[in-house]
Amino acid sequence: MLSRRTLLASAAATSSLVVRPAAAATAVDLELVLAVDVSGSVDWEEYALQRQGYADAFRNPRLHQAIRGGPIGRIAVIMTQWAGFTLQSVAVPWTLVDSAASAVSFADAILEAPRYRLRGTSLSGALLHATRLFGDGFEGSRQVIDVSGDGPNNSGPEPDTVRDLAVAAGITINGLPILTDLPWLGDYYRSHVIGGPGAFIEEAVSFEAFGAAVLRKLLAEVSGLTPHRFA
Repeated sequence: MLSRRTLLASAAATSSLVVRPAAAATAVDLELVLAVDVSGSVDWEEYALQRQGYADAFRNPRLHQAIRGGPIGRIAVIMTQWAGFTLQSVAVPWTLVDSAASAVSFADAILEAPRYRLRGTSLSGALLHATRLFGDGFEGSRQVIDVSGDGPNNSGPEPDTVRDLAVAAGITINGLPILTDLPWLGDYYRSHVIGGPGAFIEEAVSFEAFGAAVLRKLLAEVSGLTPHRFA
């Protein structure tokens, strides 16, 4: 198990990566990291439901309207897959979404991306990896990590330390726990995963309910409003 000292050293290095250089970056309303669980507990059918849920959300006119309704009218989004503490892979790189067409293109890229089936469930590793992704050509009024998963941390330290570092750097972490096997997972996410201004969880009671939960969550994140507004 990674020591707390080692994690803090990694986190300190991460904090320097979220400070952008003086070079011009594309201004957006939101920089959004979608972090998707691909650990061994997620079978191929369940992964397909997750992937389809995100793709359907980015095809939805309600999300297009929410994106255009921001002060700038565009967001930047990236999708990454995660499992064990050092096992993460970017599935779809940073993409500017500023129209229905670009949102649909991002949805297509989600469906075309390969799945990386990896072992372990490390929310601490997922958050550390996601935090390092910011500052790559975009400058958002808000930075959000949207992490979904079906289990608690079982690889590497608990995610609290990385969460606290991310929050201190101005990043908000929201959670989408999938409660199929663990009805209490939402409480775990509240205590150990989410944090920052307006942080929330949107629970999916099953993988089949994932699509509707993703849409509600993305509408809230893009609009900066509370999730209950999008039931």
